[in-house]
Amino acid sequence: MTTEELILAAARKVFVQKGMEGSRMQEIADEAGINKALLHYYFRSKEKLFEQIFAEGLKQLLPKVQLSIEKSEGICDFVNFFIEYYLEMIKELPYLPHFVLHEIHRDPSKIVEIIKGQGLPFTRLQSLIDKDVAAGSIKPIQLEHLMVNIVSMVLFPVIAKPIIQAVLFGNNEIKYATFLEERKSVVIPFVLQAIGVKTN
Repeated sequence: MTTEELILAAARKVFVQKGMEGSRMQEIADEAGINKALLHYYFRSKEKLFEQIFAEGLKQLLPKVQLSIEKSEGICDFVNFFIEYYLEMIKELPYLPHFVLHEIHRDPSKIVEIIKGQGLPFTRLQSLIDKDVAAGSIKPIQLEHLMVNIVSMVLFPVIAKPIIQAVLFGNNEIKYATFLEERKSVVIPFVLQAIGVKTN
């Protein structure tokens, strides 16, 4: 790893543990095994470091969302693709949901700016819903409700990991990881049934 990569990895770990406000540059330097002066050479402030990590993570996720929309021939395809991509991405970037939640409360304009910059084809997604409703394949549903329902079911178990892992699995990391892996086979049919798709 380069020094910059080492710093970013250390910062992700510290930010997830303590949040952006509770983290200190000295803690990040210690975690990276470098001195604070070198950290400031690469990143002038904690805010700049946080913003870079956050933006990189979100920019990795959003193209997957776009792909799930573009590949879909109907809303069932989208539900399958989106949930699968989303859960895989969370495994690769477990810190991202916490960063998003933090930014929503601190400065949501950054998230809005990044999402708008990706130009996600929501009009195509709406047309998939309209087509399937017209064909009688699904019940009418607003796009906004569908997206919030899906994201909530996928995101909450990650954000609430400390509680879920402690209360349901006795702080067993392996059992929690298995539970997260199972979400794909639970959430997809749940969503499809909710919009009126007959599943086996």
